[in-house]
Amino acid sequence: MENIIVIATGNLKKVEEIKEHLKGTPVILRSLADFGPVPEAVEDGETFDDNAYKKAFHYSRMLGLPCLADDSGLVVEALDGRPGVYSARYAGENATDWDNCEKLLNEMEGITNRKASFVCVLSLATPKGPALTWEATCKGEIIHERKGESGFGYDPVFFSPEIGKTFAEISLNEKSLLSHRGKAIREFASEIEKIQTWLTQRMMENKPPKQDHSQFMDNDWSQESRNQ
Repeated sequence: MENIIVIATGNLKKVEEIKEHLKGTPVILRSLADFGPVPEAVEDGETFDDNAYKKAFHYSRMLGLPCLADDSGLVVEALDGRPGVYSARYAGENATDWDNCEKLLNEMEGITNRKASFVCVLSLATPKGPALTWEATCKGEIIHERKGESGFGYDPVFFSPEIGKTFAEISLNEKSLLSHRGKAIREFASEIEKIQTWLTQRMMENKPPKQDHSQFMDNDWSQESRNQ
């Protein structure tokens, strides 16, 4: 069977970022745009892990192919973890990146503790349900005003002490070396041969057997954990 993995997102910048990391691997990458209209997944989970799996499994079941989805967001210490899983719609369902940053800056006004983290969870799901997950974080601070024109989301207000700039002031390549998503994707890419073997087994079986944890000692087998 072909080594096809669908990047389950409508965000073209995320697609570009993931493809860049997996360049040179034997995997054939597709995006949702390659398949025409597909019903959207419902992101009503309470954690990044929940939502990443919901998206990956939803689209995998719809398309009959392995799907890689991420759920990521900004966790601000002084706001008790907000915006968290609501990062993309923090200022409302149809909020723009500008709207979300504006709301965050307003809420942070007068707060001295500016510590924040970007969190990313990747989930690779198969049509019958079994999945693998990867998680990574990136620590920084929320500055008082936007800086930079590149990136997306909260990049203009997320300052990295490591480089002395916001994520919107650096190139995609520079960002991928530091970002939460970049770290998670690099870990995913480093295990690509094991992942291919696992996918071949999962895609061909009639009934998923109990998963063998020995290949992915640090991974979270989402489907199994949900059945316990």
